[in-house]
Amino acid sequence: MISAAKSKPFVFMPFYPGPGIGGHCIPVDPFYLTWKAQEYGLTTRFIQLAGEINENMPIFVMRQVARALNERSIAMKGAKILVLGVAYKADVDDLRESPALVLIEKLQELGSEVSYNDPFFPFVGQGRRYALNMHSTPLERVGEFDCVVVATAHSSYEMERIVADATLVVDSRNATRDIVSPKIVRC
Repeated sequence: MISAAKSKPFVFMPFYPGPGIGGHCIPVDPFYLTWKAQEYGLTTRFIQLAGEINENMPIFVMRQVARALNERSIAMKGAKILVLGVAYKADVDDLRESPALVLIEKLQELGSEVSYNDPFFPFVGQGRRYALNMHSTPLERVGEFDCVVVATAHSSYEMERIVADATLVVDSRNATRDIVSPKIVRC
């Protein structure tokens, strides 16, 4: 549908679904508008609902990972998972409100051994809300993991090679849309 909408002969800004929203404005500004509207006795149910859905997307992706691993008789506890991309959107060096960080935290809470790769972040340490203290894992190690989760679809990721080397790929960004493989689970 997004591809069809992009074909219009006038300005169109495509927005792609993913494991949640991040950045400095979208996760915050709509809630300010909601708060301000309440001062005037107005409700913004659509904004509140969108916020609830987006806040729960990392949990949805985590459940998709758990289901995909379970279908392959692999328990979440002890599963080796590689998260591709921790930036809040592709090709930026910004972690603010990144849903990938929430996803990593949720996967770790379930006992998974989580690593990440991000060309923009060789190390993720102490943040305002997170203390991951992790180093980026080289992509050459993709085959060592039970599951690779695409959280941020950086343009430098060679998805065909990643899919070929991986055991299982859970794609939350539709980065594998042109690849046909039984290894891929799309969220």
